[in-house]
Amino acid sequence: MLSDFRNRLRQQVGKLAPVEGLGVPVEGADCSSVMMAWEASVPDVVYETRTKLSSMEAEWREKIYQQLLKVMDLSLLDTLELADAGRQIREISLRLLDEYSAPVSTSSRQLIIKQITDEVLGLGPLEPLLTDNSVSDILVNGYASVYVERYGKLQRTDVHFRDDQHLLNIIDRIVSSLGRRIDESSPLVDARLKDGSRVNAIIPPLAIDGPSMSIRRFAVDLLNTQSLVQMGTLTPAIALMLKAIVRGRLNVLISGGTGSGKTTMLNVLSSFIPQNERIVTIEDSAELQLQQPHVVRLETRPANIEGRGEVGQRELVRNSLRMRPDRIVIGEVRGAEALDMLTAMNTGHDGSLTTIHANTARDALGRIENMVSMSGATFPIKAMRQQIASAIGVVIQLERQEDGTRRLVSVQEINGMEGDVITMTEIFAFVRSGMGEKGEVLGEFRPTGMVPAFRDVLAKRGIELPLSLFRPEWMEGQ
Repeated sequence: MLSDFRNRLRQQVGKLAPVEGLGVPVEGADCSSVMMAWEASVPDVVYETRTKLSSMEAEWREKIYQQLLKVMDLSLLDTLELADAGRQIREISLRLLDEYSAPVSTSSRQLIIKQITDEVLGLGPLEPLLTDNSVSDILVNGYASVYVERYGKLQRTDVHFRDDQHLLNIIDRIVSSLGRRIDESSPLVDARLKDGSRVNAIIPPLAIDGPSMSIRRFAVDLLNTQSLVQMGTLTPAIALMLKAIVRGRLNVLISGGTGSGKTTMLNVLSSFIPQNERIVTIEDSAELQLQQPHVVRLETRPANIEGRGEVGQRELVRNSLRMRPDRIVIGEVRGAEALDMLTAMNTGHDGSLTTIHANTARDALGRIENMVSMSGATFPIKAMRQQIASAIGVVIQLERQEDGTRRLVSVQEINGMEGDVITMTEIFAFVRSGMGEKGEVLGEFRPTGMVPAFRDVLAKRGIELPLSLFRPEWMEGQ
C-alpha cells in the first residue's frame, strides 16, 4: 500500500524518480521501489571500547580473578590509598598469570590485569566509558545491553556484564558507599559517583528485563559563553544580553526538555554573578560548579530505611531565605517549592536563577501554575499569574535537536498581565530553515526587532545594551 501511494505521489510530481546513488530524477524509473531520503533508517554504529577479550582470554581473566579473591584479603583494601591498592592487585595478578603460565600475549595480559583492577576497585566493565570524556550519558539496559550518548547521539557499545548478578554487584557498590541500599523492598535509588556523576538504578520486580542503570556524567571541563558560541548553542549577541540580564539582577527561568542543556546553561549564567555576592544553591543532586568564593551549597536528603528524615527542596528554599543570600540558585523546580521560589523572587531576592522541564516558554509558566497548586495553596488563577508575572523577568528556552546539538531557541521577556493572561515578548529566536545533507539542523539566530522593557531597567543600573543588538538585518537600512 505504501509503495502504491509513493508511486502515485511521484507520478503527480512529473512521473520522475531519483536514480539510486545519483539523486537525479529520471523518467520511467520504478518509483514504488525507491525510498525517499528521510525514510532511510539510521545506521547502527557500535561504539568500540577495544577492551573485548577472546573467549579463552576471558576464561583466564575469570580464573585469575577468582584466585585473587582467595589469596588477597579485600577488606584490607579500604585501609590503603587507591594507588597502593591498585599496585598490589596488579602485582598479584601478574604473579598468578606467570605461575599458571597463561598462554596470552603481553597486551592481553595488561588488559586482563586492567579489567581485574577495575572489577575490584571500580565499576567493572563501565570504567572505559567513564574515562572517555566524549561520553555524556551511560545507559545500562540489562547486563548484555549498554548504550552511551556521545555528541548528542545514542550509540550501542561492545560493553556487557557477565550476568544480572554481576550488574547488581556494581549497582550495590555504588549505593552502599553512600549509605543507601537497593533490594526488593527498595528497588529504585538515586545516587552519585565520586566525581559527581548522577546515577539512577532500578531493579526487579520494577524492572522487568533485569537491573537497569543510567549515569549522567558530571562535566569535568567547565563551559563558558565562548564554548557555547563555538558549539552553536547561542550567538555572541545573545551571550552579551544574558550577561547583562544576570548582572542586572533579573530573575531568570531556564526551560527545556530532558538533556537539553539546562544545567549547563545555569552554570554559565551563574558565572556572571559578581564575586562579592553571597550565593545559596539548592539541588536534588549537586551538579552546579560555581566558581565564586562565597557559595553555600545545599542538597536534598531522601528518607532513610524507616521512611524518616527526608528533607525536600521546599524546606531548603525556606531555610535559604534565613541565610542572608544575595542570589538563590535552584537546580530544578519540580514540586511545591515553586511557591516558595516565587515568594523569594517577589520579596527582594532579585537575580535568582532556576530551571524547569517544559517544551516551550509558555508551557513553563503553565507548569509553575500546576506546581504552585501542588503546594495546597488556594490562589485565584489571576492572583497566581500576577505572582508569576511579577516574579520572573526572562524565560530562556533550550532544545536538543535532531542532530544532537543543544540550542537556545528562544529568549522571552515577561511583560505583565492583560486580563487573565501573562503577556510575553520574544526577543531572540532560532529560526530553522531545514536539514543538511549530513542530518544537521540548518537555521540561524535572529532578533525579532522587539526592544525589551528591561533594557531601560538595566540602563538605570549602569548596564547599557546597544539598540542595534535587537535590530534584525532588514531594519538596519531604515
